[in-house]
Amino acid sequence: MTKLRRVEIFHYRHTLAHPLTTVMGPVTHRPAILVCLEDEDGHRGWGEIWCNFPPDGDFHRARLAINILPAALGAVSLDQPFETFETLRLKLHRLALQAGEFGPIDQIAAGADIAVHDLVSRRNGISLSAHLGRATTAVAAYASGISPELYKSQIERMRGLGYRRFKQRIGFGPDDGLSELEAASAGLKQGECLIADANQAWTLENALRQMDRLRDLDLAWLEEPLPADAPIDDWLALARRRSIPLAAGENLRGRHSFDHAIKAGAIQVIQPDICKWGGLSGCLTVAKAAVSNGMTYCPHFLGGGVGLIASAHLLGAVGGDGWLEVDSSENPLLSHFSDGRIELQDGNFVLPDGFGLGYVPDTDGAADMLHSHKTREIAQ
Repeated sequence: MTKLRRVEIFHYRHTLAHPLTTVMGPVTHRPAILVCLEDEDGHRGWGEIWCNFPPDGDFHRARLAINILPAALGAVSLDQPFETFETLRLKLHRLALQAGEFGPIDQIAAGADIAVHDLVSRRNGISLSAHLGRATTAVAAYASGISPELYKSQIERMRGLGYRRFKQRIGFGPDDGLSELEAASAGLKQGECLIADANQAWTLENALRQMDRLRDLDLAWLEEPLPADAPIDDWLALARRRSIPLAAGENLRGRHSFDHAIKAGAIQVIQPDICKWGGLSGCLTVAKAAVSNGMTYCPHFLGGGVGLIASAHLLGAVGGDGWLEVDSSENPLLSHFSDGRIELQDGNFVLPDGFGLGYVPDTDGAADMLHSHKTREIAQ
């Protein structure tokens, strides 16, 4: 049985010229943590660890990953790649309990899981989407991360790259950013559509009131109008309005939570993030369950390019009518590590055509943004 031999952690940071306004507070840097795994035969695979929040939380995750992965990865079997996330979760469970670090440890395990699947599919000479169930060459996509104060320039930029679907952030400021959303809607061209993301900012009372205001905008969906841990009855109360489809999932963690959300029927669009929980192993199962229950699977992703390309492969493998989320905010780590594939071709996001992810991330070309790079041998 071939075993993993080495793990490398690459920690990148890009300093923004102007802070990005979010519900969670200003973002001054765009970070990315990449995982590279190598097996005994020299095959390599790449993954990405979610690290957007809290501010400077990427430092913690990078240091934690290089300290806990070398021992944990010794339990991973490359002959059973779809058990990787669960194997790592169980291996690290006591540490998560002791430290109360369930989120960061799940994110680190998810990044390693993605790298294992990339490695195995490269070793087998097939694309990552084929490894996950169905080979694909392109997926539908939408432009995300549009800020109320920058919506005109961001929509115009992404429109120029071929996008016709745009997601604008709301839920903050005295007007919740709704006036800007209405203005963006009025400026749409024929065949374009708008999505709204409240980032968990509202109470049920406020969400009900704002949905009444938004119903005439013909939104594709309203994302996270409530906190992810709001009572299911609150989500059902919103769903009963039936004026706008509801979306959620990026802040759910654990298969039980996703099963509950799918069975409850309150949301129509499910959005697990492969770099935040589950990796490709866990999110493939969630996505298949969602599609089989008549829901739309749209992978959540806002990070560097490795996670984006892996998300595109998973979306293509699962099928359905979902769209790939592509960040429109300033982030050179996204464009660089996605092999420069943010521009659409004939309205679609085209995947690289090599084995695994389809390309090898260019770490040398991002050396000016590299904060740290650590290599460890994997304990057997």
